[in-house]
Amino acid sequence: MSSEEFEKLHEMFGCLYDELKLIPEKALSCHGEDRKKLVRTFDERHGEAEEVLQGMEDELRFAPASYRSAMSTKVRLYRRDLSKLQREMKSLAPVPGSFSHRPMEGSHHGVYAADNQQSTHLQSQRALLLQGTDSLNSASESIARSQRIAVETEQIGTDIIEELGGQREQLDRARNRLVNTGENLSRSRKILRAMSRRLMTNKLLLAIIIIMELAILGAVVYLKFFRKK
Repeated sequence: MSSEEFEKLHEMFGCLYDELKLIPEKALSCHGEDRKKLVRTFDERHGEAEEVLQGMEDELRFAPASYRSAMSTKVRLYRRDLSKLQREMKSLAPVPGSFSHRPMEGSHHGVYAADNQQSTHLQSQRALLLQGTDSLNSASESIARSQRIAVETEQIGTDIIEELGGQREQLDRARNRLVNTGENLSRSRKILRAMSRRLMTNKLLLAIIIIMELAILGAVVYLKFFRKK
């Protein structure tokens, strides 16, 4: 919601506005010095109300962005109502030297009309300035959000690159282990083939030795038992 100071100014403006909107009705039933006094009172209260609205506009700069638009609309409506009362009172302002109830002729060329025109112009400029400030604040917030998103995206990208670098190192190590495993398997196959050849050779030698021992044994038996006969 709006700030506490904005709410206080809102209440002050409500009191001033309630007092101001009663003055035109009183002026209809008055004339002469009484009406002049009411006009001066209206001008004083109108100036105070303008100052309060200016304070409310100043508070808009510190209001949260989500509520700034509604608060700005409220201030513009207050200025519109205040200008309406000012035009109504202007039509009742007395001409110097006359105390009739007839509105001032040529008032648009008088000092009061000039002041009202200048005040309306300033109010329009303030409204445009507030709109421009709101647009700038919104743009600044959008840029800030974009910068935060860009920083977060850059951080995520850096983390992904680091993670991919770690995975690449793991893949390189796994590939090296596979290469070493392949080399070890090749050496193992060579060793197994050599062992197989040695085993066959040993079996062949063992068979030759057994055959030779059998031949020698047969020769000994022959010479011992059959030759004497």
